[in-house]
Amino acid sequence: MKKKQTSSNFVTRFAPSPTGGLHVGHAYSALTAWRMCQQQGGRFLLRMEDIDVARCREEYVEDIYADLAWLDIKWEMPVRCQSEHFEDYQQALDRLKAMGFVYPCFCTRAEIKAEITRSPSAPHGPDGALYPGTCRHLGADKAASKAADGFAHAWRINVGAAQEYLQSDGRWPLVWHDELKGDQIAEPASLGDVVLARKDTPTSYHLAVTVDDNLQGISHVIRGEDLFHATHIHRLLQALLDLRVPKYHHHALLLDEMGKRFAKRDKALTIKAIRSRGGTVSEMINQYMFFGEREALSE
Repeated sequence: MKKKQTSSNFVTRFAPSPTGGLHVGHAYSALTAWRMCQQQGGRFLLRMEDIDVARCREEYVEDIYADLAWLDIKWEMPVRCQSEHFEDYQQALDRLKAMGFVYPCFCTRAEIKAEITRSPSAPHGPDGALYPGTCRHLGADKAASKAADGFAHAWRINVGAAQEYLQSDGRWPLVWHDELKGDQIAEPASLGDVVLARKDTPTSYHLAVTVDDNLQGISHVIRGEDLFHATHIHRLLQALLDLRVPKYHHHALLLDEMGKRFAKRDKALTIKAIRSRGGTVSEMINQYMFFGEREALSE
């Protein structure tokens, strides 16, 4: 592969969650990002998305380092671990609170499920039924009283209020660019009032990844198409928090012989298992990767 002259303008990242071993689908994503970065002569960062402190393990972090080294992927130091930067996400959440775009939600998962069941016409998004907005109209005084009484709650973004604000400010519609599908009009309402923080986890994937991509100067977000729709919410958060907007590349997902996505429960197909039994990167690519990508990923 012929490398271009090093350019600090192209910065991408691989951001696994150390809740289990990386599988061949992760390898495909990491190799895709690494290949594109090498072609552009850019910078490649590694981030540990370990906000779920109850499930993340240091042993998985060490395995990720070994897996990526086996793939001959090189990353810049230091590695950003999200669990060490909760204050960054809290500052972003506090700003959204001050702007009036988040509200406390006291609903349990069971209560949300029951409410959706009672409403057969409940709106649905790409991942299923949306949060019905039960606590959105709770009222500031009642919400403050419940919080003061110790009721556990999450913080949700009020997508409708945020959209109205951006419309009145002349910044709507929002646009983001996917290098495979072209310009996209942001439709955050398609995901509803998603959770931005919980009591047991002080930030969500949506908030943390948006803040981190800005802080780390990410110019190109390269990830699986399963996260395509999440970008609508990320674009909204970027606008509200005045953050830079990277370009996106949502690649296809690897599927097994049954047409299902690879998952961490497929322990026989973890990178660690493959390398432990003496497998090679080339063999893995030839067996599991899309045919059209094999030559490029092998270079």
